[in-house]
Amino acid sequence: MRTAKMLFLVALSFTAACSPRDFLTRRLAADLISAAEPFNAPQTFWLNTGIVSNKDFSSPESMVLQRRGWITGNEEKCPPGVEPAPCWDIVLSPHGVDTIRPLIASGSSGNGPIAIQAARRELIAITGISKAGSFADVEFTWHWVALNKVGEALYDSGVHYRSAVAFRSYDDGWRVVTSAVHGNQPLDEALRNAEPASP
Repeated sequence: MRTAKMLFLVALSFTAACSPRDFLTRRLAADLISAAEPFNAPQTFWLNTGIVSNKDFSSPESMVLQRRGWITGNEEKCPPGVEPAPCWDIVLSPHGVDTIRPLIASGSSGNGPIAIQAARRELIAITGISKAGSFADVEFTWHWVALNKVGEALYDSGVHYRSAVAFRSYDDGWRVVTSAVHGNQPLDEALRNAEPASP
């Protein structure tokens, strides 16, 4: 009886010493990924105005903005260093000014590319966890959520992406790896290497 009581007290002390972050569950992994700075960094779209190459003017993003009636281009002679020809002078249409001007960060000079925060990531699900000692690989799916009309035009929220990121166990619990450790993939690299996930 005394031995059973001692074992119970020892087990209780171990339980009290553990924190929720000591066990890498899918819920904890989701919380840590969702709170990580690389995951929360908004997707910035750079809109080039002025004279651009034909390659830039006919890019998929530029074609979307042209179809929306937000930008127009007039054919121009290419300045030195800009190719392939023909070149185009891109300007915002009146409709484009109404749509894009409110999205331009205050303090922008108005010269050069325009930075527009267009979308943010949203975690859909943790799809698997593989642990090996104090390291783990976590697979998850996510998608883009538009922040404005430009984001709606350029990022399809119905497309899901699959990524895998490394986790490491420390004395205060599990953490998302944000810099390369023993060959594991940090979160920013995992997001860059994301692949479309089958529905």
